[in-house]
Amino acid sequence: MALLTSILQKVASQIEAVILVEPEYELVGHITFKNGKRSCFSSNKLNINGFGSAHLAKDKAYSNFFLRQFGYRVPEGQTFFNAQICNKLSNPRNIDDGFNYAQKLGFPLIVKPLNLSQGILVTKVDNQAEYYEVAEKILANNSGLIVERFYSGNDYRVVVLDNEIMAAYQRIPLFISGDGKSNILELMHHKQEKFIQHGRKKIIDFNDFRIHQKLQKQNLSFESIIPQHTIVYLLDNANLSSGGESVDYTETIHADFQKLSINITKDMGLRLAGVDIITNDITQPIVDYTLLEVNGSPGLSHYAASGETQAKKVEDLYLKVLKALEND
Repeated sequence: MALLTSILQKVASQIEAVILVEPEYELVGHITFKNGKRSCFSSNKLNINGFGSAHLAKDKAYSNFFLRQFGYRVPEGQTFFNAQICNKLSNPRNIDDGFNYAQKLGFPLIVKPLNLSQGILVTKVDNQAEYYEVAEKILANNSGLIVERFYSGNDYRVVVLDNEIMAAYQRIPLFISGDGKSNILELMHHKQEKFIQHGRKKIIDFNDFRIHQKLQKQNLSFESIIPQHTIVYLLDNANLSSGGESVDYTETIHADFQKLSINITKDMGLRLAGVDIITNDITQPIVDYTLLEVNGSPGLSHYAASGETQAKKVEDLYLKVLKALEND
């Protein structure tokens, strides 16, 4: 059973709600509350956020526009579209326009899909060849992409429900640690097995072109043997769904970042959100930050699988979400 589905079933029993789950994939469910109210969920999406706000948050370009108008520091970037969309636009911006813009921003930079989540195809690129490789992959199956400036710093997610910080954690990109005898491919398989043991499923994509690209830049390959205790990063993006790991800061996040995350969530018209921030240290007062994006349906299964404390935080979050759905 999907981890979040099992968590929902567990917390629902505490308020005498009944959950009916579709049995084949166990991702979609129906909730009947004690007072007779009903609601549905699909994977990590519950009816806590309004449709309009959730849809706006999903579109990174639109949400960045409004967040910038509200005074938040969002990445400098621009959208570009595939041929079909460009044919319908009065001011088309195609893949070549994207490269011209990339040259103005300067490498390295980030190229990512317009509407996908979980870090899919989000890539740091360093030159023209890499730009076109990534852009072509994105536009083959997606309407648009975003080219944006690369910002250095630590990657944090802050999970907000109404006026409360439910979780805050740093996201660390997929990496392996050498043992002096195993090659990178073997170490990746060991890590995959460890993920599965902790309930995180098979989340490392061994065919991900970004892993090959990252290794090549470090003059490494799957056959390279890594010295003991040497860390090799395999991806640049830090999404937990692509093999990233978390370090918890829920108890130590500074009040400045708590207030920032709550205000961002409110300004986007959301009640539940994952606010993704790049900054040097989330435990210190705000000096500088970049708001990467706001996720209206934050996936927390990988975070919950990282430890008992994290699982309890996710249980508390979903218990409060269910109570809100029942009583609103």
